Amino acid sequence: MPYVKDIIAHLETLAPGSTAESWDNVGLLCGSGDLPVTKILVALDPFLAVCQEAAELGADLIVTHHPLIFSPLKSITDQTSTGRCIRTLIVNGIAAVNAHTNLDVAPGGVNDVLAQVLGLKDVQVLFPTGTDRSGNPVGLLRAGGVEQQSLEAFLTRVKEDLRCPGLRYCDGGKPVRRVAVGGGACASELIQAAQAGCDTFVTADVKYNQFWDAQDLGVNLIDAGHFYTENPVVAVLAENLAAAFPEIPVFISKKHRDCMKFF
Repeated sequence: MPYVKDIIAHLETLAPGSTAESWDNVGLLCGSGDLPVTKILVALDPFLAVCQEAAELGADLIVTHHPLIFSPLKSITDQTSTGRCIRTLIVNGIAAVNAHTNLDVAPGGVNDVLAQVLGLKDVQVLFPTGTDRSGNPVGLLRAGGVEQQSLEAFLTRVKEDLRCPGLRYCDGGKPVRRVAVGGGACASELIQAAQAGCDTFVTADVKYNQFWDAQDLGVNLIDAGHFYTENPVVAVLAENLAAAFPEIPVFISKKHRDCMKFF
């Protein structure tokens, strides 16, 4: 029977913890590596509904993109959201593992999946920071081509392909041909996308001044939401775990949804 430590070892082959940012918190954040695993629940976030869902499923492990613990904790009680999550996991004997910025940069990770969902062709890693064990380039952003189209047509595609309820965007004044993508809060990489010759950049959590910067640079900047730009990797991660551990049922969370709404 596989153990939590076996799942962690497999995740290391996909997204080595050594490639995570120094400020990040990845790996086993709750529970024991020696815990036998009979069911896995995969989700973008380890929020309370996901922890409760894992308990209802009888899962021994949750695997998420975002970390259960990010900032240092002074206490673990039911008076905080993180405390309630940790308490639920501990009471039910559930371990929590995550791959965050290491999954962002990994080949086949968050941004490769985002590029694939949006139909980008000839996808490349922009400004690689190194290579993985197989010699594949590792880096944050991806860029690829699409058939030339109007920004309006591409916005429609982004909204439909990511199933997001709305978009924020800046019109850079160019048709869409070469697109950079960075799931989650990657708008700080706007200059890099422009330097790589991208006319369009799809990301999330864009600040007010970053939209103005995009307009000055002549880049179409699209904010499709943190959840919607990163959640596609969940299905890919679940599929990978199921293939690596066929004896373990792997479930995708049915309860986790984006809490942000459009009125």
